[in-house]
Amino acid sequence: MSDDKPPSRSFFQRIVDIFHSEPQDRQQLVEVLRVATDDKLIKTDSLAMMEGVLQVAEMQVRDIMIPRSQMNVIHENASLQEILPIVSETRHSRYPVVGENRDDIEGIMLAKELLTYAFDDGEKNNFDIKDILRPAYIIPESKRLDILLTEFRSKRNHMAIVVDEYGCVSGLVTIEDVLEQIVGDIEDEFDIDEEESNIKLHSNGEYIIKAQTDIEDFNERLGSDFSDQEFDTIGGLLVNKFGHMPERDETITMGDFKFTVLNADQRRVHLLRVKPLAQEQILS
Repeated sequence: MSDDKPPSRSFFQRIVDIFHSEPQDRQQLVEVLRVATDDKLIKTDSLAMMEGVLQVAEMQVRDIMIPRSQMNVIHENASLQEILPIVSETRHSRYPVVGENRDDIEGIMLAKELLTYAFDDGEKNNFDIKDILRPAYIIPESKRLDILLTEFRSKRNHMAIVVDEYGCVSGLVTIEDVLEQIVGDIEDEFDIDEEESNIKLHSNGEYIIKAQTDIEDFNERLGSDFSDQEFDTIGGLLVNKFGHMPERDETITMGDFKFTVLNADQRRVHLLRVKPLAQEQILS
């Protein structure tokens, strides 16, 4: 007698029950997928991605875009000496280039295009940002994310400028922002592996820190004296200081440190960049 058992009758019966009546909707499909996961036919990670795909099909760009106020932009008249510190501080791969204001989008600058000018003394004097600008991809706030993802792939774009119904810039969105709705947070070069310490020191003297780091561990490593009477983690302390759930690239000074949010969602902060103020004063 074989030990291999077919999927339980309940699984098939529940599928029949779900699809027996009309109408069939997204929630019914999700229920089928969850039943399949319970019966070990689909892995939990696969279920999460499938639900993410279904969610993306119902979301619009306005739901995930980086707001206008938090956009890191480069001005078209900025010199190379003015641009390099911005790129070094914010560490993005692409930047909108603007004219008189943020509604005047001139194009997109790729940070890697600066390498030739930054390391070639002969080229520094010839720098003109207009020589390296790429056309901006403009989209409305109402565009669905699944359509945007398809367009990102077909047009080979990685960033889009979002405008409202009046044509004013309301934010920007990247292909990574869309993909994260499906697969979860995508780690970048500033993220810390699960196996590593919660606190990672970079060569420039800045720290990359998981928000879940205990305040006690933070104090011990960085020589601070933050109280852990009300909050256990540095992330909890930081959110309380902000007074709201901060978004990516928001900064705040707390004690002797400048904190920058590197990764956050609607529920909690995940990753922080921490710069000792003494170091910032030395550099200024």
